[in-house]
Amino acid sequence: MGMPGMPGNGWQVMASFRRDSSVTRQKLKPGTVGRIAGYARPYVRELVLFLGLNSLSALIIVANPLLLKAIIDSGIVAGRQGLVVWLALAVAGLALVEAVLSLVQRWYSARVGEGLIYDLRSQVFAHVQRQPVAFFMRAQTGSLVSRLNNDVIGAQRALTTTLSSVVSNVISLVLVLATMLILSWQVTFIALLLLPIFILPAKWVGKRLQRVSREQMVLDAEMGSLMTERFNVAGAMLAKLYGRPAEEEENFSGRAARVRDVGIVAAMYGRVFFTALTLVAALATAMVYGVGGVLAVNGTLELGTMVALATLLTRMYGPLTALSNVHVDVMTALVSFDRVFEVLDLKPLIRDRDGARPLAEVRPAGKAPEAAQEEAPEAAPGDGVRLTKAGAPSVEFDHVRFAYPSAEEVSLASLESIARTDTAPGREVLHDIDFTAAPGRMVALVGPSGAGKSTITHLVSRLYDVTGGAVRIGGVDVRDVTLESLRAEVGVVSQEAHLFHDSIGANLRYARPGATDEEIRAALEAARIGDLVEAMPEGLDTVVGDRGYRLSGGEKQRLAIARLLLKAPSVVVLDEATAHLDSESEAAVQQALRTALAGRTSLVIAHRLSTIREADQILVIEDGRIAERGRHEELLLQGGLYAELYRTQFAHQRDGDRREQKRPAEPLGAE
Repeated sequence: MGMPGMPGNGWQVMASFRRDSSVTRQKLKPGTVGRIAGYARPYVRELVLFLGLNSLSALIIVANPLLLKAIIDSGIVAGRQGLVVWLALAVAGLALVEAVLSLVQRWYSARVGEGLIYDLRSQVFAHVQRQPVAFFMRAQTGSLVSRLNNDVIGAQRALTTTLSSVVSNVISLVLVLATMLILSWQVTFIALLLLPIFILPAKWVGKRLQRVSREQMVLDAEMGSLMTERFNVAGAMLAKLYGRPAEEEENFSGRAARVRDVGIVAAMYGRVFFTALTLVAALATAMVYGVGGVLAVNGTLELGTMVALATLLTRMYGPLTALSNVHVDVMTALVSFDRVFEVLDLKPLIRDRDGARPLAEVRPAGKAPEAAQEEAPEAAPGDGVRLTKAGAPSVEFDHVRFAYPSAEEVSLASLESIARTDTAPGREVLHDIDFTAAPGRMVALVGPSGAGKSTITHLVSRLYDVTGGAVRIGGVDVRDVTLESLRAEVGVVSQEAHLFHDSIGANLRYARPGATDEEIRAALEAARIGDLVEAMPEGLDTVVGDRGYRLSGGEKQRLAIARLLLKAPSVVVLDEATAHLDSESEAAVQQALRTALAGRTSLVIAHRLSTIREADQILVIEDGRIAERGRHEELLLQGGLYAELYRTQFAHQRDGDRREQKRPAEPLGAE
């Protein structure tokens, strides 16, 4: 329920008072207002019309009470029936104009507001997408989403809700006060004395609403996090396997109960606020009729003037109370803009150099080695549909050193808690890595966990940049070519194949949006999963589920390989692509990998050493250095770390085989 005569104004006043007043103590970066003006420039025409319509609405606020005065004093009291009818029609006409103005205002407000939201969201999303992987490893996803939702919407309010509210309230207040002073300065002065009766309690209630609102947001976020953890596939599975349903329900009920209790408190504070607003309006109206009535009886005030004053009074308190907290509204909107600009000002650590050119333009064209072509497996059906790429380049690591970037280089403290204290420079994790993967050949990386194998492969596609030395593809420094062209030439299959919650066809077309169904089926056949997809009731339209959980690990890996084949890169990186697969799935994936690697330069991280016996070169990585290098037989003869890893791994395998052989056979149907 709002103040009489001011539809919706009560909600705006309450929203203003419940905003966090501490925002006024924040410092804006220089130039923030100028940048906001830059975003508003495309909408100048709409904004001018919008503010003009707000001004007309403010004039109508004053015009209506004056028409009522004329109806009573010049029409009813004077007995002029025709004038009463015409003035009544004028009141109805103004109401119609006000309704039309309201609709047009809303259209312009939405046009400007939604347009600004679109501009900001699109720009922030595109900018965040260009950030390096290190940024996403540090930033909290919820904070990023908040910048795209809450802060962008808060920024939009600066050009629509806040700006229009300030303009319309100022114009309304000036016109109403001027009109009331002209009609009766005595009544106006007494009415203003009642203002502190509302303002002071409103600020008191507002502070408590701020505290309750903050608590509501925290509790809602906690409850949302709990639901997100329990409702995704991995969380639901874990809860079912290890959780106790009664305790899960009790945990959620406890959080939901706190949200309920805080909601009740917030509702009561809101009701107190509106009750106070309505009460002051009623007291003010009673005062006007009391004082004005006495003056009217004594003949010093006309009856119509008294009615006009009472009507104008109800339209004065709303703008006055709203403007009393306008500094909080303005700063809240400006700070939202500032937080959006903070993300936009974070330059991506990994970006194209000035003058960077596509890799195809700077790399001399070559031809895949004959040996690689000869070793290619027998073509699967459909292999001829752009699944291989001639002219595989060399991959060269030239005395590479690398240290992970610090938090200050890649992230924002406001997007993560750890960045506030983590300011130390990154420790060097790769030392003098020097090797060359010849065109169309395989280089395998082995070694203990944490030795730096994955870090080496990340440098090939410039997920990170080297600290020292250089990484070259086809003799060209990867920092001298465009990121788009580089990543088009490098394909990666990781240990965890990520699939979007979409159809098989859509997941595969992510590698090449223009791929035809024929090309997709060719890639599936080459990845040894074509028959399985064809057997599914919906075929390529089969939805894989959240993160691909409707498929087995081996099926996901083979789809990832099909996606790589569809991309047709000239350099392939395999990061322990078969580490967690059973023997049957591993065999199918290995067949698919042979097709994927044929004629391509490849770097393969291997957990199971049996899979890289035929590698052209094996690098043993230990503590960020190349401890040994050579072919499988050579490294075994050296008797170093590789030989030790090989003996340990196959000793475990032989022990497992012996235990399996000694286990007594169980009869069919045994439990």
